[in-house]
Amino acid sequence: MSKHYIDWIWHVRDSVELPAGQSPEEAMDRLEPLFHERGTNYQRNRNRLTFDKKGQPAQDRMSVYDRGELYIEQAASGNQLRYNMVSRAFLFCFLAPLFFLAFAQMNILIGEYQASHEVSQDSEKPDEADETIDLPQNAIDKFLGAPAPEIEAPTDDEEGEGNSGPSPTPAYVFAGIFCVLYAVGRILEAKLVKRLFKRRLAGLDTSPARTSQTPTAPSSAG
Repeated sequence: MSKHYIDWIWHVRDSVELPAGQSPEEAMDRLEPLFHERGTNYQRNRNRLTFDKKGQPAQDRMSVYDRGELYIEQAASGNQLRYNMVSRAFLFCFLAPLFFLAFAQMNILIGEYQASHEVSQDSEKPDEADETIDLPQNAIDKFLGAPAPEIEAPTDDEEGEGNSGPSPTPAYVFAGIFCVLYAVGRILEAKLVKRLFKRRLAGLDTSPARTSQTPTAPSSAG
């Protein structure tokens, strides 16, 4: 199976058409300030920009992405911005439910093992109905003719407490939470970053980077 068929889990790929009359150089000039963020290093070569992030702050509007590539490509309908970005957060949220489901299954197996072990132990015990157990009785109670103390049979609740075993419910809950986080985050973040690129290219979002820094070894030729 080609890696392309599974890496959509943590990759975001898409394209945005450039506004009419906008040159590739102008488009990249408008997008470049998005990478003037603390923890972001990028390199620009003509109409292609690659970046990677380490320790990016939450204020970074692209903080969910760890690395990626943006480039301008000529298509039949005109110039397009194409991008391919990677997010470890997406991969973590996708794998986390599998971990918790495995943990839930392990709890179920432990519970079944404990139950079968207790059943085997009970079968090895002698029948209590055939045994007579004499409990000690206070001398005064015996003189007054009080009945001897009896053993109280355990209730169903008391018997069930020892057989409950670890519950898989919390693991199922966490698996569900991470499934929702992945589904919502994967769809929402992809839409947000596409909207961000569209607004930058159209000149509707001109806000500077909030924690700007000088990029490491950027280059802009031509």
